[in-house]
Amino acid sequence: MQLYDKDLLSMQEVRKLVEAAKNAQQELAQKSQEDVDRIVRSIADAGVRNARRLAQMAHEDTGFGKVEDKVIKNIFASQGVYERIREMRTIGELSRDDAKKLRVIAVPVGVIAGLVPSTNPTSTVLFKAEIAIKAGNAIVFSPHPSALRCILETVKVIRQAVAEAGGNEDLVSCITIPTMQATDNLMRHPDTAMILATGGSAMVRAAYSSGTPAIGVGPGNGPAYIERTADLPLAVKRILDSKTFDYGTICASEQSVICDADMRPAVQAEMERQGAYFLNAEERSQLGRYILRANGTMNPEIVGRPVQTIASLAGLRVPESARVLVADEDGVGPGHPYSNEKLAPILGFFTGTDYRDVCNICRTILCYEGKGHTFSMHTKDDRIVEYFAKRIPASRILVNTASALGGIGATSALMPSLTLGCGAVGGSATSENVGPMNLLDRRYVAYGLKELEEIRAGVPDCSDGICRTAPQAPCGCQAAPAAPALDNEALDRIVARVVELLRAGN
Repeated sequence: MQLYDKDLLSMQEVRKLVEAAKNAQQELAQKSQEDVDRIVRSIADAGVRNARRLAQMAHEDTGFGKVEDKVIKNIFASQGVYERIREMRTIGELSRDDAKKLRVIAVPVGVIAGLVPSTNPTSTVLFKAEIAIKAGNAIVFSPHPSALRCILETVKVIRQAVAEAGGNEDLVSCITIPTMQATDNLMRHPDTAMILATGGSAMVRAAYSSGTPAIGVGPGNGPAYIERTADLPLAVKRILDSKTFDYGTICASEQSVICDADMRPAVQAEMERQGAYFLNAEERSQLGRYILRANGTMNPEIVGRPVQTIASLAGLRVPESARVLVADEDGVGPGHPYSNEKLAPILGFFTGTDYRDVCNICRTILCYEGKGHTFSMHTKDDRIVEYFAKRIPASRILVNTASALGGIGATSALMPSLTLGCGAVGGSATSENVGPMNLLDRRYVAYGLKELEEIRAGVPDCSDGICRTAPQAPCGCQAAPAAPALDNEALDRIVARVVELLRAGN
């Protein structure tokens, strides 16, 4: 029996997939906006029809999250995204200004490499396929190995939907032999125009260092501030709903709760009433040693697991009614595990002396991990919102909403997205919730409006430091002094002198 090297097979597969995707994309480039929208609508409908089956497969493959919540995410990533983007103009001319003689034309980037995480595998594939094709592109997915089966099935569903709508099914494809070499080849392939990276920090860094234009997102670590004017029961409900949704696998979910110190008793009492379990000092230390690995990164064993499973793995016993585990934290950084991102129903708890101190603590948390991602707050005071919005290094400042769902645009007006940019402060190419407009280039057609002589005529004459061309001295020089005012006697003398000169000349 002949044996084949897995790495070589995977790299050969990448070459074939990219070649087929390039041909399919060139076909798509000849289609109208209506043709493209028909394909996207077909993908959305297929995502809804298969939402439960794909959610069940994702849960079976990874063990992460809740099936019911994954159903919601699949519907959001297909129908929810489609509803927002269906009216977007993404093919051909985007805008025209006849007065300025300026036109803007959409140009698809080509073939996109889509990196898929294990935390949201099926929903991410549905979302990225929709926005890629909406922008006129093809996409080749690199799946997380632990979610390969459900990702391949999702791609199969999408390819069938594309074909049913009259498109080339090679617009969407997936590596079936996932290796690091295959992913690297996909990202560096000369016909890969852009990388859309959602995953761990190491993978995102690899995308940005590949030499191919990339949109990657960093980790979330968003604090949630319960300010003193907040509706406390409603604020706690939103936080716990958010943190328990799919067991915390959405990166925009709250990672810590913070309030003014004098509010601590009331906040803790309300959180406990709604199902939060506050760890004692011994339990806090025991779980803290478990949630991070020796290198300081999150232990994958806690990701997307229910409270009872996490407690059992860490050797703890907690009430059956516990929905979220909460641990007091008095610092940020190494040695303070609850100040890190925890994609699980675990929250750190901080207090500050007042809103200014709280703001400084939140800034410190985000600068340690999660810079540029998400911050949430619960308040009725718009002045407090303004104060934090000017100072918090986050691309999404969410007010009075569940952070996980508000961050992805499910309960807010943000672009519905499962790829959340962190901006330059977070090492990302964009601070937006990524959508179709991030996946196309704009070609500008601009007609001339001036000639060189007109530009020269507007240049100030100020060679000696005094501007004589423009009375307001827009160049910054000293304006030329105005001529002194003349009285009647002075004018009479001037007229008499002119008459005298004229007679002499005669």
